[in-house]
Amino acid sequence: MSGWFRSILSDKTSRNLFFFLCLNLSFAFVELSYGIWSNSLGLISDSFHMFFDCTALLAGLAASVISRWRSNDSFSYGYVRAEVLAGFVNGLFLIFTAFFIFSEGVEHGGHGHSHGGEDQLTPGKGASKQILQGVLLHIIADTLGSVGVIISALLMQRYDLMIADPICSMLISLLIGVSVIPLLKESIGILMQRTPPSLDQKLPESYQRVQKLQGVYNLQDPHFWTLCTDVYIGTLKLLVAPDADTRWILSQTHNIFTQAGVRQLYVQIETASM
Repeated sequence: MSGWFRSILSDKTSRNLFFFLCLNLSFAFVELSYGIWSNSLGLISDSFHMFFDCTALLAGLAASVISRWRSNDSFSYGYVRAEVLAGFVNGLFLIFTAFFIFSEGVEHGGHGHSHGGEDQLTPGKGASKQILQGVLLHIIADTLGSVGVIISALLMQRYDLMIADPICSMLISLLIGVSVIPLLKESIGILMQRTPPSLDQKLPESYQRVQKLQGVYNLQDPHFWTLCTDVYIGTLKLLVAPDADTRWILSQTHNIFTQAGVRQLYVQIETASM
């Protein structure tokens, strides 16, 4: 535990997540205590919603620490993809949350009555761009839920518009669903080893430049993928002339792909038969 705590405090992102987690836990305990004291079911329900927020933040915090663990024989690239997994799981939970809120809104809209404020609040979940993006989306979802509750409550109180409650819920769920699509798309692309989208235009140009190098006959089997956020890795095979300067070709090839944004490149050289 002391090692984890030191690792959390040594990184700014992890430290901020930890302090936000502590703040969220404090509010949850205060809300639960006051809810029990005042016998308010709404406050008690929302306190459990905040505890669910905390479990997500804890998962994001754990991913931010794990992603900095060193590589070993089993995980030669280290654990940096913990951030991608955290982003993917966060996205799935948000999609589920949006679907649940939308279905609840449709159901209670059909019944023509309000469902109650606290149940509309969207659960939040929980270091890198992926982790921070996931946490930010869940905080925004929670904020939208709270704003929706306030707006629908005012409309129902002043204008007796009971339909405002389910309508606000459905609009919020749609906003959540749309906002989480980029996070899911990016994390799925990384997990499926998709060629980095930012290299889609640069790679064909790099291939042409390499094939124009003196002594290079052909470029074969190019594979490029994202290890974690903005860290691109690639492999390729070059068929070269028997008298080619392979050291020079390797140096030029690495320079070309470094300019394109590839951090690590593994090149296999094969000499053509006479």
